[in-house]
Amino acid sequence: MRASTVSSSESTPPDTIVLIHGLWMTPRSWEGWIGRYEERGFKVLAPSWPGMETEVEALNANPAPIAKLDIKTIVDHYDRIIRGLDSEPIIMGHSFGGAFVQLLLGRDLGVAGVGVSSATVKGVPDLPLSTIRATLPVLRNPSNRGKAVPLSPKQFHYAFANTLDRRASDEIYRRYHVPAAGRVLFEGALANLRRHPPTEVDFGKDDRAPMLFIAFENDHVIPPKATRHNAKKYAGSRALTAFTELPGRPHFPAAPGWEEVADAALAWALDPIPEPARRTSPAAG
Repeated sequence: MRASTVSSSESTPPDTIVLIHGLWMTPRSWEGWIGRYEERGFKVLAPSWPGMETEVEALNANPAPIAKLDIKTIVDHYDRIIRGLDSEPIIMGHSFGGAFVQLLLGRDLGVAGVGVSSATVKGVPDLPLSTIRATLPVLRNPSNRGKAVPLSPKQFHYAFANTLDRRASDEIYRRYHVPAAGRVLFEGALANLRRHPPTEVDFGKDDRAPMLFIAFENDHVIPPKATRHNAKKYAGSRALTAFTELPGRPHFPAAPGWEEVADAALAWALDPIPEPARRTSPAAG
C-alpha cells in the first residue's frame, strides 16, 4: 500500500479504521471508540497483539502468551492485517500502539495515523520522572524482560487513571488491566542505547501518510512534553505531522470524556490539517 492524503479530491474517503491497543491493555480499551465509529458507518478493526486474542479475565489468569511478545512480532502482525484489507485504513494507536502506528506509517501503510498518548520511538530522549515511576514495576528488574508483569491497583491508579478517584480507577483496573509484555517495554525504554532498535523510524520520510499526535495534559506515562518532542522529530519531513494537547486527561484512553478524543482523532484523520492544537503546537517547548 502507498500512503495518500485523505483530503485529496482524487481520493476516496477511507471507510476502515484499525485501532491498536497499548501495554497493560487489550482491544477492550477501545470498546467505546469501536461503537462510536461503527455508528458513523466505518468498518472498525481492533485486533489484539498476537497471542492476546482471548478476554481480559483469561489473560489475567494465564498471562503466558503476553510474556513471549516483542515489538517486531507485534508490528509484523499488524502489517499483515493491514496489507490484507481491501483499502487503506486510518490507523490509530494508544501508548505503545501509537509507536506502532509510527512504524506502520513508515512501512507505507495507512491513509492517516493518529497516536493517542503515543509511546516515543528511537531518537526521542525524554524520560520524565513520572514515566519512570509508572513503568518501574517492569523496568526495576532486568529479569522482567521475558515476563508478563502486572500493575497493582495502586500502581494502575498512578499510571492510567490519576485524574479519577481511587474507586473509579479500581473499576477500570478490574475491567481492562492485563499484565504487560516486559520485553516490549524494555525494547522501547532502551531504544536510544541501541543502533538499530525495533522502534527505529525514518523521521525524514516524505511520502508517508499524515500523522497526528494527541497528548493528554495529566498523563503520567507519556507526558505532553515527550509527545511534543516526538512530533517535532518529523519537522524535516514534507509529510504532514500535527500535535494537539487535550486538557485534564490521564493516560487511559476511555477515561470520562473519551468521546471528545475519539471525535477529534477521526475528524483530523478525515481532513488532516497542520495545526489542530488547542493548547500548544509542535514548534513549542
